[in-house]
Amino acid sequence: MTTVAHVIGTGTIGEPLIGLLAHFRSEFGLDEVTFNKRSPLRDDRSKVVDLMKRGARLATGKDKFAGFEELDMKPELTTEEAIERASVVIDCTPSGAGLANREAHYNKAKNVKGFIAQGSEFGFGKMYARGINDSALVEGEDRFVHVVSCNTHNLSALVKCFALDDGGADNLVSADFDCIRRANDVSQAGSFIASPEVGKHEDPQFGTHHARDASHLFSTLGLNLTNLFSSACKVNSQYMHIVRFHIRVDKATSVPELLDRIQADDKLALTYKRSANQVFSFGRDHGFFGRILNQTVIPRESLMVRDGHDIYGYCFTPQDGNSLLSSVAAALWLIDPKTSDDRLQCLSPYFFDEV
Repeated sequence: MTTVAHVIGTGTIGEPLIGLLAHFRSEFGLDEVTFNKRSPLRDDRSKVVDLMKRGARLATGKDKFAGFEELDMKPELTTEEAIERASVVIDCTPSGAGLANREAHYNKAKNVKGFIAQGSEFGFGKMYARGINDSALVEGEDRFVHVVSCNTHNLSALVKCFALDDGGADNLVSADFDCIRRANDVSQAGSFIASPEVGKHEDPQFGTHHARDASHLFSTLGLNLTNLFSSACKVNSQYMHIVRFHIRVDKATSVPELLDRIQADDKLALTYKRSANQVFSFGRDHGFFGRILNQTVIPRESLMVRDGHDIYGYCFTPQDGNSLLSSVAAALWLIDPKTSDDRLQCLSPYFFDEV
């Protein structure tokens, strides 16, 4: 049987994910990588052609074939054909489209082993973040997986490392996060803002979806973490999200102890850099196609413990890097849970102890 990974969308998550899957196709045990693009756009032609040169096969709606061919991009599959013949489908379309696609296409595709959606697709399936709740995935049961947002990855990794790994859920008294988000990705031409912009607290318990989703993520492990809260704002930068955190723990701790715990976790990175552009630049120069795959990057000198119980600090969110890792991990698990961990090890060089 042919093993096929199919990616829907070529945006800030989809494009690097297609490239990652194509580059490590052999190591991941894939026979083919296919991808769907909805609209034939001249300014997107260069990336589509390059992805095809890497071995990925293009799919689109049957009514869009002529438009792509006119721009020298030759689709090989229709949207429906690509889904039906896939082993796993990873949906990287804009917010809300994943849920719509599930109703329109995925529920009908009985031969596909599983489907994955990204970010703000609450209700798509079981929430997942690599290294946080891998044990919650149940073979034969979890056919729909929801990879949480990049900042939710970050929040969850901090809670796990600083509180849960040192005494379980009882050790977490409270956790408060301020997600200082970059305005738009460097690949995007629109949605930039002229000045910092504060967000709304739309969730009456958790503030923003970041803490809400983290709580739901941990609930897959049987943990009832209702003592999480998050706020969000945007700043006029294109580099990286930054998270300011305050985590209160019941068991006394110290900065040296926390640093030891961070260094023992390969999903977390430390840095002496305090500027987002320097961390971003490191990823551009040393990451896989510019991506840092760690869950978070913590500046050593921002970390502080007050009175043994209150942990404060800042950290950088590696944007689509942590989501890319979880997407690949979930895809390999859906294809074959028994070999997924071993096949993922080819990405080890792109986890950094220090940035």
